[in-house]
Amino acid sequence: MTISSRFAVAVHILSLLELNKEGRNTSEYIAGSVSTNPVVIRRITGMLNKAGLTRTSPGVAGAALGRTPAEITLLDIYRAVQADMQDELFAMHENPNPDCPVGKNIQSTLETQFNRAQLAMERELDGVTLADIVADLARCE
Repeated sequence: MTISSRFAVAVHILSLLELNKEGRNTSEYIAGSVSTNPVVIRRITGMLNKAGLTRTSPGVAGAALGRTPAEITLLDIYRAVQADMQDELFAMHENPNPDCPVGKNIQSTLETQFNRAQLAMERELDGVTLADIVADLARCE
C-alpha cells in the first residue's frame, strides 16, 4: 500500500488541536478545516486517541492533544493511522512469471530495496515533531 491521505489528515487534525487549544475542537469544526465529513474526522481521531496522541471527550469540548507537540513525532502519527493497513510503503505486484529470469527473482531483489526505503522514511518521520510542524505553520501566517 502507499501512504493514504489519513496520514496528512491526522497531521492536520493534531496541528489544529494545538493551534486552537483554547477553542472547541469538535469533529464538525475540524472537518470544516480539513474540508471533509465529520465522520472521517471521528474515525481518524479515534485512531489517534487509541495511540494516546489525542484525548477526546463527548459533547462540546471535543478533542485535545494527549501529549505535548514536542513529544509527538510524525512517525507516531504515521503508525497510529496506518496501523490497520499493510506495513509496507511499496507493494509488490503479485504472481510474476516464475519461468522468466526477472519474474522469478524480482520480488526478492526489490524486497531489500523497498525495506531500506521504508526504514529511511521512518527515520525521517521520527526526526520531525508536531512542534516542528506547528512552528512551520505559524511562520506561514
